[in-house]
Amino acid sequence: MTMERNYATQMEAARKGIVTPELEAVAKKERMTVEELLPLVAAGKVVIPANRLHTCLDPQGVGSMLRTKINVNLGVSRDCKDYDVEMQKVMSAVNMGAEAIMDLSSHGNTQPFRRKLTGECPAMIGTVPVYDSVIHYQRDLDTLTAQDFIDVIRLHAQDGVDFVTLHCGITRKTIDQIRKHKRKMNIVSRGGSLVFAWMCMTGEENPFYQYYDQILDICREYDVTISLGDACRPGCLADATDVCQIEELVRLGELTKRAWEKDVQVMVEGPGHVPMDQIAANMKVQQTICMGAPFYVLGPLVTDIAPGYDHITAAIGGAMAAMSGAAFLCYVTPAEHLALPNLEDVKQGIIASKIAAHAADIAKGIRGAREMDDKMAEARQKLDWEGQWACALDPETAKAIRDDRSPEHDDTCSMCGKFCAVRSMNKALSGEHIDIL
Repeated sequence: MTMERNYATQMEAARKGIVTPELEAVAKKERMTVEELLPLVAAGKVVIPANRLHTCLDPQGVGSMLRTKINVNLGVSRDCKDYDVEMQKVMSAVNMGAEAIMDLSSHGNTQPFRRKLTGECPAMIGTVPVYDSVIHYQRDLDTLTAQDFIDVIRLHAQDGVDFVTLHCGITRKTIDQIRKHKRKMNIVSRGGSLVFAWMCMTGEENPFYQYYDQILDICREYDVTISLGDACRPGCLADATDVCQIEELVRLGELTKRAWEKDVQVMVEGPGHVPMDQIAANMKVQQTICMGAPFYVLGPLVTDIAPGYDHITAAIGGAMAAMSGAAFLCYVTPAEHLALPNLEDVKQGIIASKIAAHAADIAKGIRGAREMDDKMAEARQKLDWEGQWACALDPETAKAIRDDRSPEHDDTCSMCGKFCAVRSMNKALSGEHIDIL
């Protein structure tokens, strides 16, 4: 996009009736007309995160009435600092269908990697500027000023980032709430804990809340979508849907409205660890309080006792959440709670999230969602193995499993052999003799 465009953000363009190239591309992907999509973007119910400086972006829409999108968290840490490995994870994630990459790097010179992402990666790119503040200035948290934090947000916007997670919803009142209500896990949001700690050490108000209007001006200038972080998301089932979580959500609703007044696009982040019977209610409360702004959820994880398998606990919760109105799922890997994910962890997390998103889209009746499932059924009915690989979410794994345990006869698998129900039915219905032995 050029600097000459006559709108600041995708939301402003939609409100003016301008069909941007990004909106046109999203409408085509979602099998919608631009006339259907335009009012949803104008109302804030769909966001198209598209920093005007991210020129290689393949735009995506995020909204509960669109296909459920998934985000992949990556980035280096002090213990795992190989940026080349992280870039391999990025390309693998994009190839497997991730629509967004969040760079959560917490060590080293983060800017070259961030610029490489926005310069080469077609997926939406997100960051959490508060992580980067300590690294960027190489100073302890309590020495940073409010302006330091805001300047890092501008830096990320200038680097082409499409959305930023900002923990704007906790205030000094939250400090008293956390101490009073005695949560089991307190605050488990990394960004939220940093903001909380900064407030405790400096005695000042949350800079992301206090200087929100200044932040909105930066986001408007570069068309950066704000992802309102849920600092008080529950980190265990016992803390789900408590007063800290809901009170912050109410404030996020107020901040959503303020952003929309400046034509800044907003997503709202959600839990966390939530029992299955509370997920639908959580989605409904968010939709009501935040006026239909897209909900971006981490999981939610439906049990606390599955370290090593949290991609599964998150996929269960993610499918339920997306079916109930969540628009964007943050993947969870088997390494959650344990370590920085490796390449295999990333793959397992993506596949689990893609399954959850796809299952929810079928349940919601999203246009074309079941198309590939129907093609898979046709291929299976014909015992067409190549046709099945073409429909599979992860064809390489499916093919490798079959090849590892290849059957005696190609028209069966090693599970059933000639007892195969599909084979028997095909022969019976065509009047053929059914040989079993």
